[in-house]
Amino acid sequence: MTVALAVFLVSAGSVGYVLIGYPAWLAFLARRFQRAIQKGDRLETVSVIICVRNGERWLRHKLESVLALDYPPEMLDVVVVSNGSTDRTEEIAESFSCQGVRLLVVPHAGKNAALNAAIPHAKGDLVFLTDVRQILARDCLKRLVACMADPAVGVVSGNLLIRRGVSMEEESTKLYWRYETAIRRNLSRLDSMLGATGPVYLLRRRLFVPVPLDILLDDVYLPMSIHLQGYRLVLEEQAEALDEPTALRSEFRRKVRTQAGIVQLIGAFPGLFSRKNRMRLHFVSLKIGRLLLPYLLLASLGSALALPQPWRTASAGPQLLIWLLALLNPFIPQGWIVKKIAAPAMAFAVLVFSAAAALKILFRPPRSLWVESRPNKQEIEPQLER
Repeated sequence: MTVALAVFLVSAGSVGYVLIGYPAWLAFLARRFQRAIQKGDRLETVSVIICVRNGERWLRHKLESVLALDYPPEMLDVVVVSNGSTDRTEEIAESFSCQGVRLLVVPHAGKNAALNAAIPHAKGDLVFLTDVRQILARDCLKRLVACMADPAVGVVSGNLLIRRGVSMEEESTKLYWRYETAIRRNLSRLDSMLGATGPVYLLRRRLFVPVPLDILLDDVYLPMSIHLQGYRLVLEEQAEALDEPTALRSEFRRKVRTQAGIVQLIGAFPGLFSRKNRMRLHFVSLKIGRLLLPYLLLASLGSALALPQPWRTASAGPQLLIWLLALLNPFIPQGWIVKKIAAPAMAFAVLVFSAAAALKILFRPPRSLWVESRPNKQEIEPQLER
């Protein structure tokens, strides 16, 4: 019983720290030691890079969104990189050539190859990386560029807003993203985030380093390589982009790739655990902590079941209830009150089991884990207005 109790307290306490304790401690640190960003009004030349494969559904709206940005056209360089597209992507991009949009066609070799090929063609001092699906607010780029007045800043990430979902599962995904954004906000206020929001971030072109082709998280690898050069990775919440909600099945595949990408980064950047990384404690608490969640939960449940009553029920009951609700969630109709609890339980289960599935990266080629994110089909508004 003594051993079981000790294991339970350590494992359950660790789970509480990763999910609640660390975010709360981070929020305190961000308020107590906030490091302001020195913003300015000076505009710089910007190359907008859109790497896309078979994005005909979104590309026209995306380019209209980019060209409608409140930014001097003569300081804007827009490059669409077709990554071996087989649909009308290239035709749509070429239809915007009269408005200054350039098309770069590369063989299908993954997003990293497309990104590496695009940078030598970039004309701007700053590079704005954005995906094909998200619609940008008119003032998005100007707000990002304002943060680059601070010489300590190397990467500025925008704020991704998720449309209202049509199901509780989609709403739970949106709720998780708000939780994630709060953590990123506090990391930025304290010093630096641990990556960028892939569909909307800006970096200094001179700091770019080629991304290895097998890396799964270009939006973490590239920003972290810049951070390890001594620069800050910050969040500009007013620089907004709008995205469509995704179903939990698609979200699970995305999270598996994300967690597997963190495993990759541990090998790619040994400096993450050295003094060179000012945020190493936060990296361990957030990224490594989430990778360990499945095993910590298993240890806490196993040790709780070894305790005598009534402690067994009190300790194991809450976790068993979460897993039960997650299992029942697909069978609970929309609109039922219990769905409001079961859907978040399912979203939590997705986070946990994706971390366990991420270890596939140790036995399979990295690119086998890359899957296209598939949002639910909705009409896309032409422009996100403020």
